Amino acid sequence: MKKFIIWGVVTVGAVVLIMWKLNANKQANEAKTEFVKQSNIGDIPVLIQKVSRNDFAQGFLANGNFAPIRELSYLAETSGRITKLLVDEGNVVKQGQPIAYIDGQIVNTDLQSAKANLDQLRIDKERYEAAFQTGGVTRKQMDDARLQYDLAKTRYEAASRHVSDTYVKAPISGTINKKYIEQGAYLSPGSKMFDIVDVSRLKLAVSVPEAQVVGLQKGQKVKVTSNVFPETSYEGTITFIAAKGDNSLNYPVEMEVGNVSGQQLKAGMYGTAHFTAPETDKTIFIARTAFIGGVNSNEIYIMEGKIAKKRKVIAGRIVGDQVEVREGLNEGDVVITSGQINLTDGAAVTVQSAAK
Repeated sequence: MKKFIIWGVVTVGAVVLIMWKLNANKQANEAKTEFVKQSNIGDIPVLIQKVSRNDFAQGFLANGNFAPIRELSYLAETSGRITKLLVDEGNVVKQGQPIAYIDGQIVNTDLQSAKANLDQLRIDKERYEAAFQTGGVTRKQMDDARLQYDLAKTRYEAASRHVSDTYVKAPISGTINKKYIEQGAYLSPGSKMFDIVDVSRLKLAVSVPEAQVVGLQKGQKVKVTSNVFPETSYEGTITFIAAKGDNSLNYPVEMEVGNVSGQQLKAGMYGTAHFTAPETDKTIFIARTAFIGGVNSNEIYIMEGKIAKKRKVIAGRIVGDQVEVREGLNEGDVVITSGQINLTDGAAVTVQSAAK
């Protein structure tokens, strides 16, 4: 019995609450309707902005990570045992500098054999050429002798290359960043030996939005800063601008950055590119709220006397709460920035004071 009473009370309370809420909503809707009616009776209050052209600096920032200007993994080109290792991790090397020696006994033997064979075939070729002059051999015999000599010369050059491969030389200037071998290790062609990176100059790769990338060009100078040396500015030069952007309409841009002695940046560090325009533009910007239904509508109201007039414009860049207007407005025009919800083309308006 008590449960029945409790459920009854709860049900009645819920019904009362629902009826109260419906009545409150009805009163609120009636109040809004009355406000609109009152607004339509007299001039509609609006906020305005007077149009003017102002300097607009087109500078912007883009962040990225530094990468070495050149880096490579050096692979063995011949087989053999390392007899001498001349560098260690962290050593700075110059292009062409010997960094390791590989046992060349077998390839040296091949070279000597190829040299002896080449010398013999040279003599045979010369003998056949002399005999051909006196009619002692046919042209085919002379041509065969020349062919054998040419083939032997090719084998000798290949053997010489194998011998030179036993003297491992740095292909680029840079720092030995990683060493994968030790003295006495046996190598096969393709074995990884060293990672060499050149950080005398660096690359900074950033992504630039479509609106800004159109103003960039290869060879342009860019100021670059880093978190590790915030007091130092580095000079970058744009070396690459992608012809195609990603799905977010951002375009990869690379620049070469010179290092500064005593404050040298390292690959992988965080950097910021400061893009600046050589000149500023005189540009019209209006409040984003001026657009009817959003910027994409490209429609606004302007105030002519005390009348609201709808106008078509062409919107450009969006910077914060301001939107560039490329076409459709002139200096001195008065743009309505608030109150458009109650406006129609030709409605009478009155300017109200902005809230402080």
